Amino acid sequence: MSDPGENVTSRSTREVIMEATFRALSKHGYTDLSMRHIGEEMELTRQVIHYHFDGKYDLISSFLEYVIEQYEGSVEVDPNADPRTELEARIDQCLFGPEFDEFTHWDRMKVYHELYTQAQNDDQHREIFTEHYERIRGSLVDVIEDGIEQGAFRDVDAERMGQLLTDVIHAARGRRISLGHEDAPEEARRAVDEFVLDSLYVDD
Repeated sequence: MSDPGENVTSRSTREVIMEATFRALSKHGYTDLSMRHIGEEMELTRQVIHYHFDGKYDLISSFLEYVIEQYEGSVEVDPNADPRTELEARIDQCLFGPEFDEFTHWDRMKVYHELYTQAQNDDQHREIFTEHYERIRGSLVDVIEDGIEQGAFRDVDAERMGQLLTDVIHAARGRRISLGHEDAPEEARRAVDEFVLDSLYVDD
């Protein structure tokens, strides 16, 4: 039997389990997912999963936090960037996502949104998604407030503007995933440029 604390190559046991969970969710969906399915997707023995997690629900909760950590940790903005550059970089990151070695941004978003739809019946997962949503919105609000203070943006309601941008991002991602409209993120980005950012930026 494998040691419950063993690693695969240089990756942590948690990362191995999380990536196996992603592959299993991609194949079987949340409703039909079993711990056996996850075990089949990794080199470690299934006992390792049971050592670290109390069951499927505990594992999925940890997986959800793992996926969110990936996205929040992947936003790279030059600390010396001007407010326009930072705001557009954050919008692009949310709409188009980071690059991954295995599976695409949209493969991962599909799994994310499946869990997102389940959250309406799950208080704990809804709280995790709500906190993630608020961090995205808050990061946009902060940039807008900085831009207003520096004179780069017009004096708008930063909270409302951040809310609008966040909702547009979520709607575009949902339309691409649920309806198969692959151009949704690009269309949303063009609309944001034309109807939101052009009115926000102070003319040079």
